[in-house]
Amino acid sequence: MPDQIIHIHAEAPPKPPAGSPCNGCGVCCSWRPCPMGAVISGRLHGPCDALRWLDSARVYRCAMVDDPGAVLTHLPAWAAPVLSRLARRWIAQGAGCDCSLEAEAAAQSG
Repeated sequence: MPDQIIHIHAEAPPKPPAGSPCNGCGVCCSWRPCPMGAVISGRLHGPCDALRWLDSARVYRCAMVDDPGAVLTHLPAWAAPVLSRLARRWIAQGAGCDCSLEAEAAAQSG
């Protein structure tokens, strides 16, 4: 796999090993979106438009899980819980990290 640079918040937790519980590192969703994220973002590679950094918790979260209406502003209220459940399934929430990407910090120039 060729090298690819993704931009992650400096305070984000390090990517856990595959199979470990998700810790909100944001690597997977910054690398490429899940199927729902691909539709939302209109692309198969690069950061998902639904990825959100939470300063208070110092983690990334999927807005399609937490608040689909914040991403899809014209979403009918009845559709939000349906999309939230679907998003949890597509990101395999609770099943552990399924991102095989090996992430490392870029060297700082200075």
